[in-house]
Amino acid sequence: MNVYDWDNTIYRGDSTVDFVRYCWRKRPKCLLNLPRTLVFGLLYVLHLVPKLTFKQNLYRMFRYIDDMESLTEEFTGTHMDHVKRFYRDGQKPDDVVISASPEFLISSFCARTGIRTCMASRVDIRTGVYDGLNCHGEEKVRRFREAFPDGVIDSFYSDSYSDDPLAKLASEAWLVKGDELKPWRSV
Repeated sequence: MNVYDWDNTIYRGDSTVDFVRYCWRKRPKCLLNLPRTLVFGLLYVLHLVPKLTFKQNLYRMFRYIDDMESLTEEFTGTHMDHVKRFYRDGQKPDDVVISASPEFLISSFCARTGIRTCMASRVDIRTGVYDGLNCHGEEKVRRFREAFPDGVIDSFYSDSYSDDPLAKLASEAWLVKGDELKPWRSV
């Protein structure tokens, strides 16, 4: 099986950032959460709070969205052009996506793309609260092993060396930069 990160790997850009901007534009009431987001963003940049705390405070804006499921589907429908051609050209039925982005968002993209297996950060669609850890770094390995105890990764693709723990499980790994694939150099 091939395993992929999502943002800046299959998806051109950061789907969460794009989704947050989309929410601000389509549901301006979400902007009521902006001061909180800015405060926690600064605290995160100053290393006073962890990334998970910042993200949960950003996602508190979900409380202002009454139709999150339909808004998510609307967003993914308008952003399918962000799926990179290299992925579409090489897509296989047993591909797996593992992402730190919210699972409800990535699952919507995966369903539209025909990817059956998706693992991502479990975030409550109504409150923005995480159920578990941010699916990042070693957590991606844990989640993969939970789903596929004896799974073998033929090829792994990511845009970031923060995914080195998962890349080390693969027979081969590729660093994705734009539309270019480069051999992975473990750190």
